[in-house]
Amino acid sequence: MNNDELARRAGDLREVLRHHDYLYHVLDAPDVSDEEYDRLFRELRALEEAHPRLRTTDSPTQRVGGSPLESFQTVEHVAPMLSLDSAQEEGKLRRFDERIRRSLGEGTPVEYVLEPKLDGASIELVYEDGALARASTRGDGIRGEGITENVRTIAAVPLRLRSVDRPVPRLLALRGEVIMRIGAFEELNERLMPSEKMPFANPRNAAAGSLRQLDPGITASRPLDIFVYDILGFAEGTDPPETQSAGLRAIRDWGLAPSEMARRVSSVEEILEYHAELLEGRGDLDYEIDGIVIKLNDLAHRAQLGSTSHHPRWAFAFKFPPRKEISRVLKIVPSVGRTGAVTPIAMLRPVELGGVTVSRASLHNREEVARKDIREGDRVRVQRAGDVIPQVLERLEEPDRRRGRRWRMPDACPSCGFELVERGPFTVCLNSFDCPAQLAGRIQHFASRGALDVEGLGEETARQLVSEGLVRHVPDLYALDVEQLTELEGFAEKSADSLVRAIRESSPVELRRFLHGLGIPEVGAAVSQDLARHFGTLEHLRLASAEELEEVEGVGPKMAEQITAFFDNPRNIALVDQLISGPVELIETEGASDASGAEAPFEDLKFVFTGGLERWTRGEAKELVESLGGRVTSSVSSGTDYVVAGSESGSKLDKAGELGVTILDEEGFAALLEDQVGA
Repeated sequence: MNNDELARRAGDLREVLRHHDYLYHVLDAPDVSDEEYDRLFRELRALEEAHPRLRTTDSPTQRVGGSPLESFQTVEHVAPMLSLDSAQEEGKLRRFDERIRRSLGEGTPVEYVLEPKLDGASIELVYEDGALARASTRGDGIRGEGITENVRTIAAVPLRLRSVDRPVPRLLALRGEVIMRIGAFEELNERLMPSEKMPFANPRNAAAGSLRQLDPGITASRPLDIFVYDILGFAEGTDPPETQSAGLRAIRDWGLAPSEMARRVSSVEEILEYHAELLEGRGDLDYEIDGIVIKLNDLAHRAQLGSTSHHPRWAFAFKFPPRKEISRVLKIVPSVGRTGAVTPIAMLRPVELGGVTVSRASLHNREEVARKDIREGDRVRVQRAGDVIPQVLERLEEPDRRRGRRWRMPDACPSCGFELVERGPFTVCLNSFDCPAQLAGRIQHFASRGALDVEGLGEETARQLVSEGLVRHVPDLYALDVEQLTELEGFAEKSADSLVRAIRESSPVELRRFLHGLGIPEVGAAVSQDLARHFGTLEHLRLASAEELEEVEGVGPKMAEQITAFFDNPRNIALVDQLISGPVELIETEGASDASGAEAPFEDLKFVFTGGLERWTRGEAKELVESLGGRVTSSVSSGTDYVVAGSESGSKLDKAGELGVTILDEEGFAALLEDQVGA
């Protein structure tokens, strides 16, 4: 063949292979055997290898993983990838529907599109002139990690969009969910076991972990799939589909697979029927779902309703209830936390629970074990709600089975061997400073977001630092260097450098954050804020008597006793002095308790927040009130001054009305800030 004939043959082969990819991945209707597809693929690859000028970046042969990356680049999304407002209660679903209809106006027809809520990893795909230009993780919703090379290895993601049934926009941004089908997940874990690599806990983790491999070759070896469900953005001048259902048809025409179970409905009753169908049938699916997603079909109506900073007002996730499964207790082991509390953990025969392989569950404390009479070998019912550790709900009777002996807490700490003591229902190790498990917990707490906010210093890293002897006391964190960290599993030079820099940049720190990071028993973030505001300096606080501490709102006799005991302990004082005399600079406010009303306009005022806010997150609003001298509590009482009610407000709003407490909507709260402080 001459050059023109070779180019024509290569082009024909690419089109034929793309057509068969579309039939297989989108329509689930392949019309050639695997052997014939492989023959065509081998012919194209041989042509491109013999004549490299014929190779194109969007050729089906270019899915193989490239060279390993040093790191992922940060990518800004074409449009925000917002999360969804969600609930399990039918009442909240009905209030969502009522709000939609009220906002659109009486008489406006309302139609929804229902889709399964996929339990995978959300990504953005951006196509330019029909070719895949970039792909990124969801990240914080505004920016994500660039994972283009990894996504190119997923066979269900076309490297070039089809334009047979409709034109392809010059720029097109799509949102999809990368999943790993259950059978493929089980096969992957079986492959990992002989190599002594840690198996994945569930298909969602497997999908997310596979996408974030620095070596695209590893991603290419993982059996990933994708469903695409939203159009995020178009090139200017392009007319987008007018409805969600039309958008799903367009996505399919372009060569990507939306969910085959999408359905249009117009009433809550139809939504409930769809939810019940999927709840009953999800065990028959070969991928994980954890609810349904309800989206307003008309895109013009969506634009009219808009979005908050966190979620669109036109969509709602109606989640499935937590799964309950039956397993068997293989062993009960005591686990030591940062405060020294020893918690009994049930090690279970692994069971699939809500898409997660569960092998451990909390038994809370020794009295809970006794009350439920849980013993090793017992058959139990376990429940998992969200991503929290599962709980043992109850023991199931087995009349013909001989049970094991009653479980009892050990006399010595399993981490350090120190004698354990009983405090009410809890069992505690008092060896606070020399117990490795407590030290790891304290390090994690000290570095947590509400304390010194050291990014990258989580539970696993804290345990490594302690077990390898790199940190024997919290101040040792500031002496860590890159060379030490690169010796740890999972650390490369860049990640080690990032952690060292994050630790050193955690200072200077506000007194309230420092107090919270110390982990004083009974003292959480809110009380730390109150103590810092009242005493102004660490020195004033450490010298305060129990009576002076009780003058601080929210500090009772028990808490005052814990605070004085903490600062009376010479080892605690030594630790604090070592921190503030060296690596940690405190930001203190001398004489804070004498602040004038102008400086603390909300002093002595109590606020309760209920429902969702648009301008602030709940945490931001709480910090704002506390920074102005006010206090945020979780329950409404006659002593509450203001209840700030956002969307989806609940029973707190009703109670405020009964007690005559002043109720502010978000605009009223903003106006109060404006009046008092000009915020």
